[in-house]
Amino acid sequence: MLELQRISVGSIDENCYIVWDTDTRHCVIFDPGADAPQIIRALSERKLTPDGILLTHAHFDHIGAVPALVKEYGIPVWCPPGDRALYSSPENCMPPWFSAVENLPALSEGAPMPFGYELLATPGHTPGSSAYYFPEQSFVLTGDTLFAGSVGRTDFPGGSESALRRSIQEVLFALPPSTIVYPGHGPRTTIGTEKMDPYFGQD
Repeated sequence: MLELQRISVGSIDENCYIVWDTDTRHCVIFDPGADAPQIIRALSERKLTPDGILLTHAHFDHIGAVPALVKEYGIPVWCPPGDRALYSSPENCMPPWFSAVENLPALSEGAPMPFGYELLATPGHTPGSSAYYFPEQSFVLTGDTLFAGSVGRTDFPGGSESALRRSIQEVLFALPPSTIVYPGHGPRTTIGTEKMDPYFGQD
């Protein structure tokens, strides 16, 4: 059986997720944006062994704890191909509040594929934005593509509102309405709830 823990990290409350197998105690870390000690403490308290880090996209607020976690555990990091350049770009920042993340480890060429998730391409917030769908558990990690009652920004370099709309309407909204959405910021929601948002022209 799989379990999930959300950890709100950093000054803009980014959601880092830990997903683990309750039998093996092995886990994967999604989007560790900051506060590596807090994430390490959560893993220790649950006696979890991380197998890797998976990113929904490469914005600075989703990768800030990557260097410390890789140093601590020696685990691989995988980023969607469309965001690999963004991951290491010195322009991946928001001055004067946030600098580019330093000492980032090299990315793995292959994505760890534990627990039977499906990788869904959802470009728009960034060119490589992706979601991780767990069909057996009926939840999806959407990064900054879809939030509870909102959608991701598209005014950063590489963003596209039209692509974001297509990703949500054609990819995420194709999932069962009962699917739980775990977004990159804010509380969880469901696909069915978000399909009612007037932004998408639903009744």
